[in-house]
Amino acid sequence: MAGTLYLVPTPIGNLGDISPRSIQALEEADFVAAEDTRVTLKLLSHLGLKKSMVSYHRHNTEKMGQAVLDRLLSGESCALVTDAGTPAISDPGEELVAQCARQDIPVVAIPGPCALVTALAVSGQPTGRFTFEGFLPMNKKNRRARLEALRGEERTMLFYEAPHKLPATLSDLAETFGADRPVSLCRELTKLHEEVRRTTLGEAARWYQENLPRGEFVLVVRGAQPAAPEEAILEDGLELAGRLRTEGLSLRDSVRRAAQELGLSRNELYRLALERELQGERGAAPVLECGLE
Repeated sequence: MAGTLYLVPTPIGNLGDISPRSIQALEEADFVAAEDTRVTLKLLSHLGLKKSMVSYHRHNTEKMGQAVLDRLLSGESCALVTDAGTPAISDPGEELVAQCARQDIPVVAIPGPCALVTALAVSGQPTGRFTFEGFLPMNKKNRRARLEALRGEERTMLFYEAPHKLPATLSDLAETFGADRPVSLCRELTKLHEEVRRTTLGEAARWYQENLPRGEFVLVVRGAQPAAPEEAILEDGLELAGRLRTEGLSLRDSVRRAAQELGLSRNELYRLALERELQGERGAAPVLECGLE
């Protein structure tokens, strides 16, 4: 019987954020697959744990991924951890989880620290609907192409960014989405120097051109304003109602069908159509009624 892969979230800054359940999973796992064994060793030492570890990161996913799978298939359990936050989210653990799913190896995700959720909650931006974009492409052309594809995105957007790339990224964001687009820059979350700067993309770009960025950032960018629907104007409704009248429909029925087809207010359209018919009657030439002799 195959063992279980446990996705164990680790603190993104404050060691007090690790949960009892995460500690239990680390204790009970046969081995730990870590993004950086040196970082994980510090955490394990803080918890007073000694565990067998293997290194699993984006440069060795094929080789070490298979090694982890082989041990899971032999019945061992594994705790997968990243340097900080929830594994498999913008992380090479994504591929390991997919491989486990293909081979029916049980995967258990433990809730816990996650930078994108923490940033979204504290950002002050709309949280009802959002999209996580992770790290943008490093290549300038590819980065701008990705942002261009997001130009009309109405959901709140979240990006991860390293400090040395932040000024260029903010400049591209401001150019694509507009300098006045609201953004919350969440830096060093849960750490001693945690900071949330709520401003606009233009102001943020100017600020970080003059001030050296420090620490890891989550950018929470407000989505685009919904595009105004192309509503049919009442004049279109009057024209359609007039054509329907010539087909023999009553004024009321022609207005009802026109309003339904064009998404207009039936009452408003009927009022205008009635006024136009009355005006037409008043403006018509008088008819001279003559009898035959």
